[in-house]
Amino acid sequence: MPPWQREAAAAALQARARWPHALLITGRRGIGKRILALHFAQALLCEQPNADGSACGRCPSCIYVVNGSHPDLRLIEPVERDDEGNATPVDEIVVARVRELIEFTQLSTHRQRAKVAVIVPAETLNTAAENALLKTLEEPPAATYLILVSHQPGRLRATIVSRCQLLASQEPDNDAAIAWLSAQGVREPQLLLAQAGCAPLLALTLADPVVQHERELLLDELAQPERLAPVAVGARIDAYGRDERKARLADVVYWLLTWTADLAATGSGGAPRFNPDRQDSLALLAARVARLELFRYYQTLLRQRALLSHPLQPRLVAEALLFEYRAMFAR
Repeated sequence: MPPWQREAAAAALQARARWPHALLITGRRGIGKRILALHFAQALLCEQPNADGSACGRCPSCIYVVNGSHPDLRLIEPVERDDEGNATPVDEIVVARVRELIEFTQLSTHRQRAKVAVIVPAETLNTAAENALLKTLEEPPAATYLILVSHQPGRLRATIVSRCQLLASQEPDNDAAIAWLSAQGVREPQLLLAQAGCAPLLALTLADPVVQHERELLLDELAQPERLAPVAVGARIDAYGRDERKARLADVVYWLLTWTADLAATGSGGAPRFNPDRQDSLALLAARVARLELFRYYQTLLRQRALLSHPLQPRLVAEALLFEYRAMFAR
């Protein structure tokens, strides 16, 4: 578990005897909320818990949880799995998944401890799924615990939030996050942390050499809009395998979002938050683009990010976004 989560986890588990039937963990993406939720799930299912309420890490239940095979634990996420178990991200958690969860809560436990369900991120429950979940939240079966994780709790229905005990996930300070990233073998942890908006787990993902290489190529081109060749960027995406193209498109959208946010910050007299290594280029470009144009483009990027799990042609989407970016500097 990330070190910045340990204190809050320990404090919560000390009250294990009064554990709520529904817990809502909130906080920004990339700070370890899902890890924290599974830590709690393991403790609730542990057959020989420590005196402080934490999991022993040795009993059969702990081993099942670590291996992702505990029969009394359900992890509900916005993914669909094919017959071979391969996961494909989708936009929302549908009502069928919640109905399966309700059936699960009505069964007897296999290990005679408890039943736990982790829903992450909870804001991806669609309306029908939220309605179905409310019944279980109102009348939870005995020894059944729901742990909801939310990056954006404001998107959850008030009736769901009101039936949960809230736990705000601890935010890491810069020094702790940098130290943790260094311990994971990340080079230039301070820069990676900036690129991730101070979200250490996201920074760990961005540390992938392929991701960093593509970032350098893309930002070099964004710094010179007149020379930007959207078709060439699209071709680079197409050069990856079919299964990797959506991930590369997601990276392009993310870097465009951070670059646009930094342009707006720089144009307002501030410092770039995400790309401090590109401060000079951002300063030159910020003087050339209207604030309203940036805002509209940022909204376009947000809309496109919401559609990433839809069937689409990654190359064509990237090219369209880059043509629009280039046009902002041609006016």
